Amino acid sequence: MDQAYELAKARYAAIGVDTDAAIEALLKKPISLHCWQGDDVTGFERTGEALSGGIQATGNYPGKARTFEELTADYDLALSLIPGRHRINLHASYAVTGQETVERDALEGRHFDAWIDYAKKRGLGIDFNPTFFSHPMVKDNLTLSSPDEEVRAYWVRHGIACRRISAYIAEKIGSPVLCDVWIPDGCKHVPADRMGPRLRLKKSLDEIFAEQLPGVIDCVESKVFGIGLEAYTVGSSEFYSAYAMSHSGVTMLLDNGHYHPTEMVSDKIPSLLAFFDKVPLHVTRPVRWDSDHVVLLEDELKEIAAEIVRNDAMDRVLIGLDYFDASINRIAAWVIGTRNMQKALLNALLQPWDALRALQDQADFTRLMMRTEELKTYPMGAVWEEACRRAGVPAGESWFARVEEYEKDVLRKRG
Repeated sequence: MDQAYELAKARYAAIGVDTDAAIEALLKKPISLHCWQGDDVTGFERTGEALSGGIQATGNYPGKARTFEELTADYDLALSLIPGRHRINLHASYAVTGQETVERDALEGRHFDAWIDYAKKRGLGIDFNPTFFSHPMVKDNLTLSSPDEEVRAYWVRHGIACRRISAYIAEKIGSPVLCDVWIPDGCKHVPADRMGPRLRLKKSLDEIFAEQLPGVIDCVESKVFGIGLEAYTVGSSEFYSAYAMSHSGVTMLLDNGHYHPTEMVSDKIPSLLAFFDKVPLHVTRPVRWDSDHVVLLEDELKEIAAEIVRNDAMDRVLIGLDYFDASINRIAAWVIGTRNMQKALLNALLQPWDALRALQDQADFTRLMMRTEELKTYPMGAVWEEACRRAGVPAGESWFARVEEYEKDVLRKRG
């Protein structure tokens, strides 16, 4: 065992923290890695549709994955550099249909058998997302809330198909599948009617969730605005929180890029935990708006992790990542963001929460501030490196050499 870790272990033991238990808890916690970081949200449909619906990937770094084989090869490298065993977060637009053209409302579980086989061989879970964007049937920035019944019905069928696909995947891999409904519906200009679209969205959701399906964790995801949807978003936080509270079996997903810049998702987590059994997250890094930058080890990320750990919610909060940076090496983006999420969790696992909570309850805020500030310079880094060692992945910066070699040998040859 490394001497630095031994010293760190003793330092934390002095405040009642078991570093071995923290490492064990960290390595058991899966994170859902979003497939769309690997190919800039392109998917495998080849519809010719440019990204739309408030979605925008910026940059043109070489080596973007173009096929299932390339994307999973990139996934393999990323996963080999991240401690623990994790999950794959898929969008419906990543169906593997071969030469067959399949409309989104006609997708079936079999179109994801390649992903299921890939996940089973590696002991990975899978989560799923209907793809309500970047498609010719998105009319006037509307899907489930459209006044055009043909459009609305199409997307309802897609939502139903995706829930059935999620149940199919859950049965095949023996693990529940989170199915997240997010739509881009809204207006660029001030609307004349805010209520009508929301009533149509409510009707659509009722139709999508009508069927009871085993193994599916249903959730809805709000957003404050999107590109081209600046004035009004149909699926607001208030709408979806009310919908989820009034519909058993549906929970609310929190994306920390989908709120006003002064709103903190960390503060929302304990509120939802008071009412929902499961609280899913999409963790990203907004820069002034929902710009989906690679997750860094910043204060809000640490607070998100702290709320998960100190509320004993490691099994209740389902962590997924959601960002897409095309300006840097895409595999490095996966690794950096996921390891930062894990570092934030480890930092939270290394806090003496019972002692800190007691200080708050005693209104001893001076001592509480002193303790929390001193904890910021405790040797968490040594514990992280020990976690990497136990998981058999590179610690520190050494993992990056593998990515650079792969870029030279594989990515830059993709054209």
